[in-house]
Amino acid sequence: MNMNDVATRGLVLLGCGKMGSAMLEGWLRNGLPAASVWVIDPKPSDWLLAQGVNIGGDLPENPAIALIAVKPQMMTAALPQVKMWGNGTTLVISIAAGTPMQTFEAMLGAQTPIVRAMPNTPAAIGRGITALIGNVNTSADDLDLAETLLRAIGQTVRLEHEGQMDAVTALSGSGPAYVFHLIETLAAAGEAQGLSAELALQLARATVGGAGTLAENAKETPAELRVNVTSPNGTTQAALEVLMDAKTGFPDLLKRAVSAAATRSKELANE
Repeated sequence: MNMNDVATRGLVLLGCGKMGSAMLEGWLRNGLPAASVWVIDPKPSDWLLAQGVNIGGDLPENPAIALIAVKPQMMTAALPQVKMWGNGTTLVISIAAGTPMQTFEAMLGAQTPIVRAMPNTPAAIGRGITALIGNVNTSADDLDLAETLLRAIGQTVRLEHEGQMDAVTALSGSGPAYVFHLIETLAAAGEAQGLSAELALQLARATVGGAGTLAENAKETPAELRVNVTSPNGTTQAALEVLMDAKTGFPDLLKRAVSAAATRSKELANE
């Protein structure tokens, strides 16, 4: 199955919030005909209404893709809407956090090809990263197609087994919020040193954004980049001695934060 099959048989998008909208925008920009897309969303936005896709109405009998982009708490209500395509040739892709493939197999049928994926919010600007894993019913072509669709919002990586998804959720799925909080607190620290709130925030945003882009594109590792900008007995070293403290610094703090998020991801699977 490939993108021509998707254009012919159709793609059904269940849920079109921020992540669903980002994906849809990428698909349409990359040439998927709007007429080949059906969206099921109880409150379609003005932006969605203007895209020319099918909203509600008669759904295709055997779509190539059914992509589930609703919140985990809405999953029980959402899955019956795609149950008609279970145990068939429709590839079901889910981006819902904490919902294992077993849940989909139980409601849609054990023979349903299912891909579970975890994107993150930079998808909104095409800079996301999505981890994915397929069940035993997915073929190599299915996974390739899922990657093609998800690359509309950024990079993709394939997992070795589904058990890794909780760690991915905690690191890259929830990770943008950690960075946003870093920007907040860095700006507040600048204010405490006498900068205006506006200037401190501008400096913090540009610093974190620029450093992130440099880290992503540089040949050096982040550790090497850190060493390169740390002069002996200089200002950066003074700050890093605080941030790298084994008990109170980033290493222990982030380890505990990611662990808490991973634990919560596991709990969501059982709720």
